[in-house]
Amino acid sequence: MRALEQIFHFLFDMYGGQGWWPVTPVCGCRGETPAEPIYGMANITEKQRLEIIAGAVLTQNTAWKNAEKAIIELNRRGWIDVKKLRSVPEKELGQAILSSGYYNQKAKKLKAIADFLTQHSIQNLRKMPLQEARSLLLGVKGVGKETADSILLYALDKPIFVIDAYTRRIFSRLGLINAKADYDAVQKFFMDNLPHDVFMFKDYHALIVQHAKKYYQGKSPGKECPLVKKFAA
Repeated sequence: MRALEQIFHFLFDMYGGQGWWPVTPVCGCRGETPAEPIYGMANITEKQRLEIIAGAVLTQNTAWKNAEKAIIELNRRGWIDVKKLRSVPEKELGQAILSSGYYNQKAKKLKAIADFLTQHSIQNLRKMPLQEARSLLLGVKGVGKETADSILLYALDKPIFVIDAYTRRIFSRLGLINAKADYDAVQKFFMDNLPHDVFMFKDYHALIVQHAKKYYQGKSPGKECPLVKKFAA
């Protein structure tokens, strides 16, 4: 469906490239790192890929700014490291990520991810076929479809479209999807009607989030949405 590509270009013209996922760059000064993750990093290290994986867990059921505070604290403690995530006591890890909410559960999830990555390294996951890597990730406790696909797309550079609540909100308002359709059906709609381009998938998802924050919150979500006037079915 050409409308999906047209919507992408419309949003890109409105907001520009989003540079997702934000990561903490390595500073050239005594190995220190800046306080906050930044957007638009062209090349990322394996440590930064691990930070993205942790971020995909930490942002579950919370705003990104809350997850970001937790990532800053993990970096401050030097815990963006598989071995350290495994060895740090769960209670201490939970206290470090307090800002992300549900911190006890998320500490368990981070430890499960760290255990998983000792068996399947980030480097090896990047080499795997998409569906094989996805199946393995979905076997990790606390990793659902949205989290797994965020990891696949942003940390592993796999061409898979991430579906979130904002996507459902916007595209059901446009009449392009059924608001009650399950995750797989909505994802299939995007995957079947877009070129499988990692850059597009990353920026499209980020643009959807940006647009939804502007037009799909409050009492009358979507009322002033320019997409509705132009693309509503």
